[in-house]
Amino acid sequence: MLRNLSIRDFRCFTRFDLDFDPGITCIVGGNALGKTSLLEAVVILTRLQSPRTNSLAPVIRTGAKGLVVDGMVDNRHMQFDYSPKRRKLALDSVEQKDAHEYLQVARAVFFANTDIDLVRGTGEERRRFLDFLGSQFFRDYRNILRSYDKALRSRNAYLKMTPARPREVAAYTKPLIDLGQQLTELRGSLVRRLEPKAIAAFNLIGERDEQFGLEYHCGSSADFQAALAASAEEEARLRTTLVGPHRDDLLLQLSGQPAAIYASEGQQRTMAIALKVSHARLLESEFGRSPLLLLDDVFGELDIGRRNRLFATLPAGGQRIITTTSLAWLHDVPAGRLYGIKDDGARGRVLDVISPR
Repeated sequence: MLRNLSIRDFRCFTRFDLDFDPGITCIVGGNALGKTSLLEAVVILTRLQSPRTNSLAPVIRTGAKGLVVDGMVDNRHMQFDYSPKRRKLALDSVEQKDAHEYLQVARAVFFANTDIDLVRGTGEERRRFLDFLGSQFFRDYRNILRSYDKALRSRNAYLKMTPARPREVAAYTKPLIDLGQQLTELRGSLVRRLEPKAIAAFNLIGERDEQFGLEYHCGSSADFQAALAASAEEEARLRTTLVGPHRDDLLLQLSGQPAAIYASEGQQRTMAIALKVSHARLLESEFGRSPLLLLDDVFGELDIGRRNRLFATLPAGGQRIITTTSLAWLHDVPAGRLYGIKDDGARGRVLDVISPR
């Protein structure tokens, strides 16, 4: 359970502090007041990455040198200081040499309106979804992914050099293959476990007789080494690695047809929500407790039936932090703690407690 959050020099906030209810905390306010940034800060605190950007540099408040996120999760004190020149992790006030123990403290699922891009966006969106889940589910996933990305960048850098550097390219080919095969196995296993939960969530939320399916599409053939060899001539011409897990995708279908083309917007939103619900359900079943559920203004795009069915499919008893621009739906989902956020001029963003527990 996340007890509190303190942030400094984060997005639009110079400093901000917030306490959370063990059940439901709701933050209501207009657009552009920083509600999404508060949920983003929770993800960065607990998972050391942003759900909105691949780099943390844009998250630092304009004019500041770095950011700090700090909070209590259960009885563990977590703190992350980040600047382009330095990263510092502390757990219970003890600086951590690596992130392994730190990342075991909390798991999180982030729901947002932009999740529809999981259906109609690029493969990169769906890879990020798998990687965010994989890094919370498998012990070594994060290190394997980071090492694969590093080998890929180095290999591509040598492919781009003139004259050609075949020996250097070959030096990075072996670790690329080894790490790529591990990553493919983990992602394939993840999708196999995710699929039945995603289909069940889609059927419950949509409440219609529609066939939703998902399939892991490998960015190379089953034999990664052979696929690299077969593409050698073309990659030398284009000067980049053409096959591998960096080209993986998660294929989403409705009644056997590509969902991005044949599904309505309502069906696409239901699929995206189903993927996130299955993410939460998979973590709950594996670790015996619900992850932290962060719902960023998802209710405005849902009808009453889908909204209520969404809440019914979420893991029971899990802590939920919700942002919204409207309280119209709140009588159906009572909040344990309700805040209003506003811009108070010189004081910046401030919170009003509307309904304390």
